[in-house]
Amino acid sequence: MNFDPDSTELFGNSTEEMQANELLKYLQHQSPEVLARVARSVSPEIKDIISQNVQGLVGMLPSEAFNMQITTDRDNLAGLLASAMMTGYFLRRMEQRMELEVSVADAFGSFRDSSDEASSSS
Repeated sequence: MNFDPDSTELFGNSTEEMQANELLKYLQHQSPEVLARVARSVSPEIKDIISQNVQGLVGMLPSEAFNMQITTDRDNLAGLLASAMMTGYFLRRMEQRMELEVSVADAFGSFRDSSDEASSSS
């Protein structure tokens, strides 16, 4: 999926909505390369959780047994997209927090081990 930064159809078609939405303005000024790099930075675990979340919201029937077609309006689809995006941002922040906690714990453990060695050699 490609992000079209020039699209005025993305999150609403009202000029007032576009002017009031600073995040949309910011996104529209980002290069496609920056947006692609951000999308690639998401871990497979986060992609899997978001996929499961969206499947849970729209319903998950086995494709080999059912020929399913989902119809919705623009507002509901926008809500689904917003939910998936917020879930992704939240999960990425939690993943970063987990990585930081592990890093701090490792650093603290290394500091503790070196201080234990120093005290036992004295």
